[in-house]
Amino acid sequence: MGITKPKEEHTEKGKEEKKKEVAKPMRIERPKEITIIVRLANTDLDGEKPVFQALRSIKGVSFIMSKAICKVANLNPNQKLGTLDPKTIEKLEEVIKEPINFGVPPFLVNRRRDIETGKDIHLIGADLDMVKRFDVQRYVDLKTYRGWRHMFGQPVRGQETRSSFRQKGKAVGVMKKEIKLQMKKTEEGKEEKKK
Repeated sequence: MGITKPKEEHTEKGKEEKKKEVAKPMRIERPKEITIIVRLANTDLDGEKPVFQALRSIKGVSFIMSKAICKVANLNPNQKLGTLDPKTIEKLEEVIKEPINFGVPPFLVNRRRDIETGKDIHLIGADLDMVKRFDVQRYVDLKTYRGWRHMFGQPVRGQETRSSFRQKGKAVGVMKKEIKLQMKKTEEGKEEKKK
């Protein structure tokens, strides 16, 4: 029915070999020195975090992008960032700045078919903020619908505004005490005139 194992010989030799295997001391490796703060792409990153997690602290690098950068740069994503040598960090910075040149698929970059250049580029940090601001300003200058919505501080993507996006200080659909008092006075004044 089933396969049976042959019985082990219970000799003294077998027992001694097992004891020797257990008695071997474990080799403890000291971890490399960890750089606590690593400067990468004009951002200070925590060197004690894994590479893929630390890269997400850079503005413009998402979870998927950080995984792709680790794969393209041939890095273990779970390795601590502080244990990398300076040469590897330089390579990592190059991959972050120009991911398309290293084989990252174009659908992962955050600016595809740029209006000015027509190329797929990936922006990070202050460049991303600046380009975003210029895009909004272009909509405003062209006086498109989106531009008008940006100018008035209203939602741009078609959300309803009845209960959301209320501005601070503006009461819509709510009567304030002052208004109620004025209405009472005007009503009392009308009643007196009628008499």
